[in-house]
Amino acid sequence: MLDAALNTLLRRPLAAMARPLQARGLHADTLTWAGFAIGLLAVPLIASGHPRLALLAIALNRLADGLDGALARLGRPTDRGAFLDITLDFIFYASIPLAFALADPGRNGLPAALLLFGFMGTGSSFLAFAVLAARRGLASTAFPRKGFHYLGGLTESTETIAVFVCMCLWPAGFVPLACGFAALCGLTTLTRIAAGVAAFGDSR
Repeated sequence: MLDAALNTLLRRPLAAMARPLQARGLHADTLTWAGFAIGLLAVPLIASGHPRLALLAIALNRLADGLDGALARLGRPTDRGAFLDITLDFIFYASIPLAFALADPGRNGLPAALLLFGFMGTGSSFLAFAVLAARRGLASTAFPRKGFHYLGGLTESTETIAVFVCMCLWPAGFVPLACGFAALCGLTTLTRIAAGVAAFGDSR
């Protein structure tokens, strides 16, 4: 819901930060992998009872996620880069509920499973729409700089990270936060299914 506005706000600052990286010969894919590896450090930190330290790993992951796209756009963006970006993002998102389940399986296990179920719905509907939109040559007007058709929704990257931050600052509130966000993911999935039915409802 907030991704388009945030992307517009951060476009110029990220481009300015990416230019020195380009001058040093850093490849966007390298930054993508580095950000992913750093983001996964949040898992052992949360699981071992240090969720606030995990915020640093999450923040650096998100910074790298913004910079790799900005760096790619300074040169020639590739399909490989777009593929790695979305794939590693989804794995990273799934790792945070897993980390809280590992921290307290008895209390957090079921809410984490519900949240991962919600992520499955939003992720599968997002990617399925992107595949068919590419087949039909449909372009996203809200996210024209993305390497694939980006279908927005109620729970996008910005909202997901905001919830992760709340979970790390208030780990005792993981259960209501996870269940509440899972419900919002369910609504997002329903709206995306409706959008897909409307967009692909003909016989093509």
